[in-house]
Amino acid sequence: MDLGIFGILISLVMLMYFAYRGMSVIWLAPILALIAALFSAGTHMMASYTEVFMSSAAGYVKLYFPAFLLGAVFGKIMDVSGAAKAIARVITGKVGNQNAILAVVLAVSVLTYGGVSMFVVVFAVYPIAAEIFRDSNVPKRLIPGTIALGSFTFTMTALPGSPQIQNTIAMPFFGTTAYAAPILGMIGAATMFGLGLLWLKRREASARAAGEGYGDHADALPESHEDENPTPSAFLSFIPIIIVLLLNFLIVTFYYPNVNTGYLSDYGTSLQKVKGMWSLIIALTVAIVVALMIFRRHIPSLREAVNQGGESSIMPIMNTAAAVGFGNVIKSLSAFELIKEMILSVPGTPLLSFAMSTSLLAGITGSASGGLSIALDALGEIYIHQAETLGISLETLHRIASIACGGLDSLPHNGAVITLLGICGMTHKDAYKDIFVCTLAIPMIATGVTLIFASSGVV
Repeated sequence: MDLGIFGILISLVMLMYFAYRGMSVIWLAPILALIAALFSAGTHMMASYTEVFMSSAAGYVKLYFPAFLLGAVFGKIMDVSGAAKAIARVITGKVGNQNAILAVVLAVSVLTYGGVSMFVVVFAVYPIAAEIFRDSNVPKRLIPGTIALGSFTFTMTALPGSPQIQNTIAMPFFGTTAYAAPILGMIGAATMFGLGLLWLKRREASARAAGEGYGDHADALPESHEDENPTPSAFLSFIPIIIVLLLNFLIVTFYYPNVNTGYLSDYGTSLQKVKGMWSLIIALTVAIVVALMIFRRHIPSLREAVNQGGESSIMPIMNTAAAVGFGNVIKSLSAFELIKEMILSVPGTPLLSFAMSTSLLAGITGSASGGLSIALDALGEIYIHQAETLGISLETLHRIASIACGGLDSLPHNGAVITLLGICGMTHKDAYKDIFVCTLAIPMIATGVTLIFASSGVV
């Protein structure tokens, strides 16, 4: 084996292992990137750190910090105002306790698709999920998989218009919008939702047949303060979410195409590259302002809510930026050319090799957004050229890449998986099997399904 490839593999294995052990990627990534560089002849260590790792990490923050920041603030306001809980309760109430799994999946999906951070959703919905699962006598061990299906899969990567970062990262690279390839996205979303729900319902039926109920769990659910600070009405709670989805679509579809943006050439960019992110920024900003106006009396401390939202955006973006820096150091090594050749030699359309490389890198980093960013940085230009040569739309590339990044990312060392299990009071042994099926195996099947449709030219 080439010594450089050996160094890359060693650093990747160490990254997965130590991340699984709970060590922060922020400091792991630069150290392990330099370990990989040690095995590559002719590589200058300090230059790799300051000019490659730090430059690419800073570039990532420059591109995506507004989306992380505004998404976190919006999610925090929806959380502390009780709006997220109001939405979850009305959905679970409509669906009914006899459909506990479906009710929780729908509640989580609406919040995530509306722009509420996946981490915030878990905190907001878990107490409600625990209540309805206990009342329906559904095993508690199914809660993590149920929440994960609604937040870590189709609303994160497939549904057109999703403001989640995993759907928006590709916009500057391809000059697309969050609504790229909507039919492909709906096909992928339907596959994930249908198969995931089928799996969880079968698990519930199997548990009931075996006489297993909710179980004896000392749930540390937060005390209810609804009497002293009642939640807003469901009608009002849905308004900010509708604003995010509708305003984003209207701006990117009707406003920017009719505005003179020739001045952008002075900034070295074009409308095609920035319109998706600009539309998202405006939509989230307006939604935040509206939410603050209509939920003001439900928010105990406005300053604290906004501050906490802003602060909570730092760690996720720094973790992802560190993973991106790591990937770019790997990309700069001479041995990576051999890996790139192997990826590009995968038979079939570039869609297949792009999906495979994106999913693999997401699994290595334990991050869908990190894996997708690295794949775009390392191989994006090549796939754009191949796609244009073969008449494949960049919107199709966007959608395939977004769906593919949500497969292998949820291996056991994924930070969102660890957080979800911790909040639910479950261990990997208790509940990871359902998370694995719903957020890894089924999304990979969905990627295959969308590849078939995209390659056939049917959509």
